[in-house]
Amino acid sequence: MTEPVNRTILLFDIEKFGTRDDVEQAFLRRLLYDVADGTLNAAGVSETARLRTDRGDAVVELIDANVPVSTLVKALLTETPMLLHAKNRLMASSTQIRLRIVLAAGYVALDENGWVGSDLNHAFRLLDADPLREALKSADGSSVLCVSDSVYQGVVRHGHHGVRPEEFHQVTVEAKEGPTSAWLHQVPSAERNGGSASLPGSPGPGGSTGSPSGSTQIMGSQYGVAGGDVNGNLSFDFRGDDRGGKQ
Repeated sequence: MTEPVNRTILLFDIEKFGTRDDVEQAFLRRLLYDVADGTLNAAGVSETARLRTDRGDAVVELIDANVPVSTLVKALLTETPMLLHAKNRLMASSTQIRLRIVLAAGYVALDENGWVGSDLNHAFRLLDADPLREALKSADGSSVLCVSDSVYQGVVRHGHHGVRPEEFHQVTVEAKEGPTSAWLHQVPSAERNGGSASLPGSPGPGGSTGSPSGSTQIMGSQYGVAGGDVNGNLSFDFRGDDRGGKQ
């Protein structure tokens, strides 16, 4: 195994990939590569500053730590949705592509089977977390972005040009190693329409969260062990043995 190196970790995962037939899957993978390449080109990431690993329905991009993370966040919030819209508007519903995206950072090493490391494992836990899946299901667009706590604290919360911290809300991921925080980018639909609204789980009129107990319980897999506190004590407790039933 090589010595660990610091990398920005970018993950793209296709929604409901396992429900597609082989022809559709091959087509969606080509679209995924196009979107990943277009996003990183827009962020000014050269071919020599990135390494790609294929995971079937997902792509891992390990990016040189010298690439500014703020430019990656901006590209993921602007270029990626535009690329997806341009492709999906010409596609039948059966071939449209929707993506869960995670941006994290940490140390990875290379062994005989590929890239390994607890920081990479953590990024995949975020990618498969139910809050991210549910956010994509309810999203108006074709992608949802989740950033790790380190990316949020180091970059997003400072409000660099093109990045609005108020559009991210916190979730808590429960794992064997203990709880950790992540941040979902999600603009309430009413706000997009010029009104005001609370995100799911936040207090509504009169302080009600919409749940009798003020919390929500959702079951999931060990890769989706996640949860959150979104101003309304929204919590998730996911347990399971495998990811086989997830799409």
